Amino acid sequence: MAAARGASHYEVLGVAVTASTQEIKVAYRKAARITHPDHGGDPERFRAVTRAYEVLVDEKARAAYDAGYGALGRPAAERDGERGVWESGATAHTTSRPAGPRAKATDPAVFVPPLGRPGGLLPDEVARLQMHGMPRKRGIFGAEARIRREQRAMSLLLRHVVAPQPSARLVNGLKAPDGRTYIDHAILAGYRLALVDSMALPAGAYAWDGERLLHGGRSVLPPLLAHSVRHIQDLFPELHVTGWTMVLGPDDNLHDPVIDRRPGSSGLVEVGNAAGTIRGLREFLGNGPQPNAVHVPSLARLVRGMH
Repeated sequence: MAAARGASHYEVLGVAVTASTQEIKVAYRKAARITHPDHGGDPERFRAVTRAYEVLVDEKARAAYDAGYGALGRPAAERDGERGVWESGATAHTTSRPAGPRAKATDPAVFVPPLGRPGGLLPDEVARLQMHGMPRKRGIFGAEARIRREQRAMSLLLRHVVAPQPSARLVNGLKAPDGRTYIDHAILAGYRLALVDSMALPAGAYAWDGERLLHGGRSVLPPLLAHSVRHIQDLFPELHVTGWTMVLGPDDNLHDPVIDRRPGSSGLVEVGNAAGTIRGLREFLGNGPQPNAVHVPSLARLVRGMH
């Protein structure tokens, strides 16, 4: 009943990340009967079941665990050649490029592991959704301008990046791993994950040198996303993670403001106007290995990371 070593607490109990407290209690009783040493079970697995239950049945402990994206005890995964390793049940699986013609981003979505199995991390109907969550207030005060900007960016991402790629999953309103900041949007497709923030600037010409956004000789500070990219990459070793800042102009012109990328500029985060960001995201997400795959364990952890 208990999952293999390195599994998340949800996998240990065999429940979805959306499970209610009552469902967790029922799953614990069933798993405890099977794994208890007095019933011939393995002591190590029984301890894992008990620890999972203690965390998930406590509202505050579960929230803290989810804010860390369930990363405690996650198995290491090799990224050489962008291959992912995940565990489910007692069997380890390696997700490598299958034989035959290479899958295309526009191919129908393939779920890994397949849907319809008992103990799945997400209900099938949730895993099939291409968008999860909405921009909303943070804390006591809700900056309406920020929410409108996030909604605008969300609509552009959904229409131009997510909808054309059946495997793409847009998750809005993530709490950053540091517990203090937020990530506006995350797009998972295949074994690639893009973290996306946005900012609004007046029309004009800007330049991005990999660290600074320059306008008229002055530096304009974009959202500080690089730290979250590093942290999320550590928590999701099975994925290739990048960061993007979409700069929105005062109107619906996706090419305004103009943002030039300085030669030789590179970094963990790309900065561009809406048109450039959309183009870059489609290329990044669509050209990875198995771009038509939906990696359900990664999606489940992102869904639980929404604030």
